[in-house]
Amino acid sequence: MMKRLGLLSPLAATLCNLLIAYGAYFLARIIYFCENYSFFSQGLSFSYIMEMMRGALVFDTSAILVTNIPYIVLMLFPLHFKETIFYQKLCRFIFLLINGLALAINLCDAVYFRFTMRRTTTTVFSEFSNEGNLGGIFMTETLRHFYLVILFVFIVWAMYRLYRLSPLASHHSPLKWWHYDLATLLSLAAFAPFVVAGIRGGFTTAVRPITISNANQYVNRPIDAALVLNTPFSLYRTIGKAVFVVPDYFRDAAEVDAVYSPVHVPNDSVPMMKKNVVVLIVESFGREYIGALNRTLDNSRYQGYTPHVDSLIAKSITFSHSYCNGRKSIDGMPSILSSIPMFVEPFFLTPASMNHVSGIASLLAGEGYQTAFFHGAQRGSMGFQAFARSTGFQAYYGREDYDADSRFGGDDDFDGIWAIWDEPFLQYYATKMSEMKQPFMTAVFTASSHHPYVIPEKYKDVYPEEGIIIHKCIRYTDMALGRFFQTASRQPWFKNTIFVLTSDHTNLSDHQEYQTDLGGFCSPIIIYEPGVTDSQPEVQQKIAQQIDILPTVMGRLHYPKPYFGFGIDVLNTPAEDTWAVNYLNGIYQYVKHGHVIQFDGQKTKAVYALTDSLMQHNLLTSHPSPLTSEMEREVKAIIQQYMSRMTQDRLQP
Repeated sequence: MMKRLGLLSPLAATLCNLLIAYGAYFLARIIYFCENYSFFSQGLSFSYIMEMMRGALVFDTSAILVTNIPYIVLMLFPLHFKETIFYQKLCRFIFLLINGLALAINLCDAVYFRFTMRRTTTTVFSEFSNEGNLGGIFMTETLRHFYLVILFVFIVWAMYRLYRLSPLASHHSPLKWWHYDLATLLSLAAFAPFVVAGIRGGFTTAVRPITISNANQYVNRPIDAALVLNTPFSLYRTIGKAVFVVPDYFRDAAEVDAVYSPVHVPNDSVPMMKKNVVVLIVESFGREYIGALNRTLDNSRYQGYTPHVDSLIAKSITFSHSYCNGRKSIDGMPSILSSIPMFVEPFFLTPASMNHVSGIASLLAGEGYQTAFFHGAQRGSMGFQAFARSTGFQAYYGREDYDADSRFGGDDDFDGIWAIWDEPFLQYYATKMSEMKQPFMTAVFTASSHHPYVIPEKYKDVYPEEGIIIHKCIRYTDMALGRFFQTASRQPWFKNTIFVLTSDHTNLSDHQEYQTDLGGFCSPIIIYEPGVTDSQPEVQQKIAQQIDILPTVMGRLHYPKPYFGFGIDVLNTPAEDTWAVNYLNGIYQYVKHGHVIQFDGQKTKAVYALTDSLMQHNLLTSHPSPLTSEMEREVKAIIQQYMSRMTQDRLQP
C-alpha cells in the first residue's frame, strides 16, 4: 500500500500545490474587488457574485495551468533520480516564483484598474514604451499602497508554509526505479489532457480557446468582466493580439472627422417608429448560392439553391453589391449587430473586445425594447453568448433552452456536432418571439450549413449531393427559412416587423467570380418589411455591407439619438456615396464608385472595376483615375478612426 502511495506522490503533491495557487488567485481577486469597490458595487447580489466566481474559476484555471507548465513538467517528468530534497526545494522555489509573480501582477493591476476600468493587456507595454518616469511612478504607488505589499508578503509566506513536498523527497521508499519512472510517466500522460482542457476553458469549449471577451458571458456590465478575468490571463492571451496601431494619415481628430466619422447624429423630425427588429444571421449563406441575386451567372442559366429565399427577395429590398466584413463567424457578429468590421484581427480576439460597445440590441433596449439572442449550440459556443450579453441582449437562448422546452424535440434534434438543426430551431425561434412583449429586437444565428456539411437523415433523399458538398445544406437551410417565414406570417407581430437576413460569411464556391479577393466577401443583405407601403421591393443599385445593417435599421425606425457605427444608412444614402470595406491578409479593400482599391496601409496596390468580376485587370497604372486618390483618402480616414477608437475605448458617441 505504501509503495503504491509512493508511486503516486508526485502527482498528489502537484495537485495539492496547484490548489494553493487557486487560493492565491482567489485572494488576489478579493483584494482587487475591495480596492475598487466603488466600481463594482452596482447591482451586486449573491447569485450574481456566484455567477462571476463561476466564470473566474474558468479563467483562473487557464492562467494557473499555463503559467505553471514548467512546474508541472518538473514535478511529473519521469526521472527517478530527481526525488531528492534539493530537487524538491528547487521545484518549490519555481512554484513560488511563478505564482508570486502572478500574485504581484494581479495586485498591481488592482491599483491600475481605476485608470483603465479593465484588466491590463499586452498593449500596456507599447502604451508606455516611450515613458522614462515609470520607475518613479511605480515607487510612488508602492508607497501609497504599502498595505498591498504587506498582503503580498503574507500570501507568499502562506504559500510557502502550505506547500507540500513530495513524500519521496524525505521518506525514501523501497521502489524499483523503473516502477517510479513508469508511474510518473503515466501520471504526466493522464494529467496532460486535463491541462489542455483547462487552458482552453474546458472540454466542451467550442472550436477555439477562451479569450478575454468570453468574460462578458458571466457579467451584466462590461466593467464587471475585470472581476471575472485575472491579469496573467489577460496578458498572455493578448500576446500577438495587440495589433491595433494608430496611423498618422491625418494630423488630428478634426481633420479625420471631416473626411469620415462613425458617429451618427440623426436630423430626422419624424417620431420614432417602434417596430420589431428581427435579424437572421445564416451560417455560410453566401450570395453565390442565391439564384435571385445571380441572374446573369452561367450565361443567365443559373438557378441557385435557394427557392424560398428567392421568393423572399421578390418582396424585399436588397442590393446589387453586398459584402460581409470578415471571413469568420466571430467577425460576423460584431459587423452585423454592432457595426464593427474586422480589421487585422477578429474583434472578439483582441483587447478591444473589452471596450464599451453598443449595438442594435442596446440602442433599442434603451427605447423599451425586449431583446434576445438565439443560437442552437450550447451556451458559450463561439463566444456568442458573451458578445450578445455585452452588447445589450437581455436574454440568450441556446441548445440547453431548446432541450428544456417540452413543445419541441429536445436533444433528438441535435445534429451531433454543432447545434440544433435549423428547421426545428427556427420554429422554436418564431415561437419564442410570439411570447415576447412588443416591441422586441431579436437575432438568430443558424448552424446547419456548416462543416462537416450534413443534413438530417430524413432529408438525404430530398436534398441529395449536387454541385459541391455545401449545396445540400444550403437547400436544407433555405427550406428551414421558408418554414420560419410561413410560421412568422401567422403571428400578430409579423406586419409590425423589420426582417434583415444576411450571412455571417461566405463559404465553399464553385464559381470563379466568388473566388477572388473581393468575391470571397459577397454576402446577401435582404431587408423585408411585410407591413410597409412606402417602399417597393427592388434590387437597389447600391453598395452595401454588414456594418450598414445597424445604421439602416436605425434609419428605418427614425431613431432620434446619436449612435455609433462604422457603416452608413444605406437606404437613405445616394448610390454614389455607398461603399464597403474589408480586410484580407494585410490588405484593406475599399469599394466605391464602381471600383475596388486594395490598400496595404501605406499605398494603393491595385484598382479593379467591379465589372471585372474575376479581378484580372489592375487599372492602377493602365487607367489611372482621380477617384483612386479620393478613395485612398477615405479608406485612410476609416482606418485611422477605427484604430484610434479601438485603442482609446471610444466605440460609443
